[in-house]
Amino acid sequence: MQSAYSARAHEYIDLLGEMDTTAPEDRAMVARWARGCTGRVVDIGCGPGHWTAYLEQLGVTAEGIDPVPEFVDHAQRTFPKVPFRQGTVADLTDLQYPLGGVFSWYSLIHLDPTDVPEALATMRAALAPEGRLLLGFFDGDDLDAFPHAVAPAFYWPLDTMIDTVHRAGFTVTHRENRLDPGRRPHAALWATRR
Repeated sequence: MQSAYSARAHEYIDLLGEMDTTAPEDRAMVARWARGCTGRVVDIGCGPGHWTAYLEQLGVTAEGIDPVPEFVDHAQRTFPKVPFRQGTVADLTDLQYPLGGVFSWYSLIHLDPTDVPEALATMRAALAPEGRLLLGFFDGDDLDAFPHAVAPAFYWPLDTMIDTVHRAGFTVTHRENRLDPGRRPHAALWATRR
């Protein structure tokens, strides 16, 4: 997957790497979530870094982590006051401090569903008690793979993702889904570490 994103990183950045390409509803929802975070927030799978920078603009101390070096390089050049580094969800185990939040915006969509519980458990372990998770993903009637433009990805029924997040040790506190014209179905949830 890393090599697939590396090969198309500049195309992805040009198409989706700025906040004005995001939905106003998502920006408002993320702002509401961020207001409840206390402590550092990691944007895992941060891509070009625009959401990480947005969190910083909201007053959150944020750091972006992504496995694709082209994304990290772009983010560091574009948002020099925001910290970014190369890494994956697994690197959350190396943190020397508990997090106030994990922002996971479409960062789990390419994982095989059998690997998602482990990723969520790693996120939970990195969070302080009552730390917050925001998860964005493709909504669907069934848990199915589909041919995403970069690499195969998965649709998740919202209730199935909520159950998976709950079993990973979180309490889900907010859920939403919608279908925007010309887009795949979208879902998001907030959860708190139990």
